[in-house]
Amino acid sequence: QVQVVESGGGLVQAGGSLTLSCVVSGNILRVENMNWYRQIPGKQRELVATITRRGTTDYAGPGQGRFTISRDNAKNTAYLRMNSLKREDTAVYYCNADIKQTRDSGSWFYWGQGTQVTVSS
Repeated sequence: QVQVVESGGGLVQAGGSLTLSCVVSGNILRVENMNWYRQIPGKQRELVATITRRGTTDYAGPGQGRFTISRDNAKNTAYLRMNSLKREDTAVYYCNADIKQTRDSGSWFYWGQGTQVTVSS
């Protein structure tokens, strides 16, 4: 069994900051890439940021310059620091992790249940 659990969402005023966490637990050998996505009501889920196991990061349009992704491999945890939040950042934020469970298996992507971020004006 593998669990991917996000936390840290909530209500914040425009211009404020939040840090989301994503913890992977269960029967895992290694967590490869970890990604943050978000889904705005009525729109498709979109990629926000990605980080490799070595720490290489990449950002999609929504959060470039304002969001920072990081991770702690020892804790199988990824973070998303969001600064200068805007109303349009209001969404459910999801963590997606590429997980290898055994030495002989490939890796598979698992999703968390999401955490709501609401930015008020």
